[in-house]
Amino acid sequence: MSEEMNILSDFSKSLAQAVERAGKSTVLVNGRKRLPASGIVYTSDLILTADHAVERDEDLSIALEDGGLIPALIAGRDPGNDLALLRLEKSVATPAERASLEVKVGEMVIALGRPNLGGIEASLGIISAIRGPVRTGRGGMLERYLLTDSTPFPGFSGGPLIDTQGRVVGLNTSGLAHGASITIPIDLAWSSAEQLAKHGHIKRGYLGIRSQHVSLSQEMKVELAREQETGLLLVSVEENSPASVGGLMIGDILVAIEGDPVADHEELMMRLSGESIGKPTTIQVLRGGKSQRLTVIVGERS
Repeated sequence: MSEEMNILSDFSKSLAQAVERAGKSTVLVNGRKRLPASGIVYTSDLILTADHAVERDEDLSIALEDGGLIPALIAGRDPGNDLALLRLEKSVATPAERASLEVKVGEMVIALGRPNLGGIEASLGIISAIRGPVRTGRGGMLERYLLTDSTPFPGFSGGPLIDTQGRVVGLNTSGLAHGASITIPIDLAWSSAEQLAKHGHIKRGYLGIRSQHVSLSQEMKVELAREQETGLLLVSVEENSPASVGGLMIGDILVAIEGDPVADHEELMMRLSGESIGKPTTIQVLRGGKSQRLTVIVGERS
């Protein structure tokens, strides 16, 4: 056999091993009337899946690699980013191994699913694009998302995208982009799973302002001592809101939170994360062309 054929054979075997490895942590999720979805084992008793694939709150079950069905309950939901966390009746699942480094465009990946009791299914592809931030149509915000050319077979939603070592790089879903399949990067999915396990929902920050995108003049850039092109002009401030209590005023131009520039509404939503809620947060504004820093206690959006 030629050296080229040996290399191809070894590569093929390595992909099969990666699928087998990750398949132990890829489960079937029974949560809707039609075709079941897939899920990823977050901990031995918690399963992360796509929220749109869990259409009911009761009579849920999970099928592990051996095909045995285990009853499950909803531990938390994040409809905004199409994630749901399910808790198993007993701790018997094998947690997935997540990739430690972010993937890059062009890297080879495999989409996995377990849409029936017949076994794991796989589709090979590459990372074709990394995009974001983007507001989802369900009121959420994705800092990043991945696009691949792997085939999203029916029932793959909620399942993992893995690298060639079998490590999870993201969660696949067709519930955010008008039916098109995208992948939520694993660091974002795991962070959401952690919040869902603790709180049952995702905490999102609230200031109580309405704003519009504006360009910064050269004088404003000099005042900020940085090259920031845009900010957010406050056009209303709710009475008794965190912004009002913290001293923000109509006409202020919000330009940074905790020292990180805020150039548009997407960046504002990203900065108002669950970690900032209830804590003193430094907000930089331009008021009358002069830089000011105010301390605001970020509220939680209902």
